[in-house]
Amino acid sequence: MKKLLLSLFCLSTALLLAHGEEAFEDAEFYTGGKSAVVMTHFGTTHSDTRAKTIDAINQKALKAFDGKADVFEAYTSRIVTKRVAANEGIKKYSPSEVLVSLKKQGYKNVIIQPTNVIDGVEMESIKKEAQLHAKDFNNLRVGDALLSDPHHYEDTINAVMKTAGLLNKKEAVVLVGHGTYNSATSAYAMFDYMAKDMEKPIYVGTVEGYPTFETVVKQLKKDNKKEIVLMPMMFVAGDHAKNDIAGEWKENLEKAGFKVKVKLIPLGEIPEIQDMFVGNAKFLEKHKSIDIIDKKAGYAKSKDL
Repeated sequence: MKKLLLSLFCLSTALLLAHGEEAFEDAEFYTGGKSAVVMTHFGTTHSDTRAKTIDAINQKALKAFDGKADVFEAYTSRIVTKRVAANEGIKKYSPSEVLVSLKKQGYKNVIIQPTNVIDGVEMESIKKEAQLHAKDFNNLRVGDALLSDPHHYEDTINAVMKTAGLLNKKEAVVLVGHGTYNSATSAYAMFDYMAKDMEKPIYVGTVEGYPTFETVVKQLKKDNKKEIVLMPMMFVAGDHAKNDIAGEWKENLEKAGFKVKVKLIPLGEIPEIQDMFVGNAKFLEKHKSIDIIDKKAGYAKSKDL
């Protein structure tokens, strides 16, 4: 019994550290009433990659929360939602639409689990949208993006290397992310930096942002790399992956003198990374994020100096 309790304590501590010890506190999610998990995706108009990423992770969530919470889906891209409806006759719902429906159905506890790679503008939008509906539920919690903590970076790097396969000393993996216009773009540079620190031959670039194509080529030549495994650093392999990465990036890398093999496997297709997203949602069964305003108010009331 003591060994079991110790194991559970160690597991809980490890999970808390992986999600940022100071950002969360212990808090039971199932406090009575119906519970739901909303797997929240940007979305894609490409049905082939949708099946391997969005649909696959939704199924994993269904199994992970079986008997505890019902699982729903939301798309954050209104453009993708419109195109999927027009081209495929499939209705996809926004987070707000799903939350309004859950309230009407009498749900009391809701976890929103995004499948965003970085904690950028899309994550900011999800959090703000969720906040608009917070008063409608006993518990409304939003899970982390993939790259939210150094432990998650490390696990993602290892998963990417496993997917890329064995490499020789002249080979490297080039990951291409979407990029963003705010400070969250630093996540790509951090990923690149951590990969180098782990002695993994990963070089990160972005379609729209930093690091740029020129940055990646400069590093590859400095390290005397000759052959490239080119992969998307995106949740799905949609337009950007098929056109910008498999097209423009491949062509330009070849013009720069590299031999390029495209491996069009997005992060959302990698089983270990799918499990990480589901794990982020499962973490919220026992923890909730600490509101920084409440935290500061506590400091103000404290007699400690």
